Amino acid sequence: MNARKAKHGWIWTTFFAAVSLAWIFPIVLVLVNSFKKKVYISRDPFSLPVGKMFVGIENYISGIEKTGLIQALGCSVFITVFSVAAIILFCSMTAWYITRVKSKVTSGIYYLCLFSMIVPFQMVMYTLSKIANMLHLGNPVGIIVVYLGFGAGLAIFMFTGFCKSIPLEIEEAAMIDGCNPLQTFFGVVMPIMKPTCITVTILQAMWIWNDYLLPSLVLDQRKYKTLPIAVQYLKGGYGSVDMGAMMGVLVIAIIPIIIFYAACQKYIIEGVVAGAVKG
Repeated sequence: MNARKAKHGWIWTTFFAAVSLAWIFPIVLVLVNSFKKKVYISRDPFSLPVGKMFVGIENYISGIEKTGLIQALGCSVFITVFSVAAIILFCSMTAWYITRVKSKVTSGIYYLCLFSMIVPFQMVMYTLSKIANMLHLGNPVGIIVVYLGFGAGLAIFMFTGFCKSIPLEIEEAAMIDGCNPLQTFFGVVMPIMKPTCITVTILQAMWIWNDYLLPSLVLDQRKYKTLPIAVQYLKGGYGSVDMGAMMGVLVIAIIPIIIFYAACQKYIIEGVVAGAVKG
């Protein structure tokens, strides 16, 4: 039996290793082509950048100059950091309130958040852009409010599942010691929520950092643009694309989120499992 399990383990390990290589290959291909002359990217995309193909960091410099990448990078960092911080803070508090205060209102809030996860984004695109324009949300601060609304569904769902697993006696002991609700939440509940906070942070940060559609609908692109929008500036008329500069910009855009994910990925399963202890 153990020999059979070991055999099956090797089969699954080999299978998932092959799948992981298939997922990594496009990223490696972009990295390799970022060091080639653009004429060779289309002609020979799978070869290594050697000899006359190699251009060093010229594509990176060209991409930064053509897209205003530094400003776009700063805009993306600002929007991602503060949007995720707002989602973590407000959604964790909301989930705790929903879990501890049993009423029709809290149940309604919870089911509305779940419903927001089901509704396709295309159904609200026009209404969203219209309201965002009316409320003057077409700036990096305003779009944080939009991201908070769209990210609340998943975050509240995960936080609520975790809050149900926290023993009520811990909070009662804190209140007996003189803590008010805010002190109880930030001093007792929030530290216990750490695994789920990290999981939500990773998922939301990856979504917001790579998102193209929401910034293109909401932001005033004459003044502000995020990294995904900046990449599109390399697309010229009649479908022409500066492939060399685009490859360089894509590498710069994906490196921060890959590093962030690699540093935090071990917490994802821990946080998801912790949130699923009680339904």
